[in-house]
Amino acid sequence: MCQILIAEDEDRLAAFIEKGLQKKGFTTAVVSDGEQALAIMQSHKVDLLLLDLGLPVIDGMSVLQQLRQQDGKLPIIIVTARTDDRDRLAALAAGANDFITKPFRFTDLLARIQSHLQQNQ
Repeated sequence: MCQILIAEDEDRLAAFIEKGLQKKGFTTAVVSDGEQALAIMQSHKVDLLLLDLGLPVIDGMSVLQQLRQQDGKLPIIIVTARTDDRDRLAALAAGANDFITKPFRFTDLLARIQSHLQQNQ
């Protein structure tokens, strides 16, 4: 069973993603800020991280950079409302595996998740 951490501060979107992933058989955890995301990553086995860039306390880019210093293999998919190419390029350069902008279709997100999990096996 794959454990996916959803780091998203928009409650409705986090619940939508979580519900969809659970229906597909994934185990999920949701946090609403970057500090919580880093704490969960330290204390639990996570197979994939869905990371919003606009998180409070510690922003998503800082979370990404800290996690990449610790673990270069964890699949990290950025899920953000930021559509500027500079944000996408900066996240990918910092080690994100993928980048999807809001709004998105759940089927697209699911396909990306499954692809990255298969690559990481």
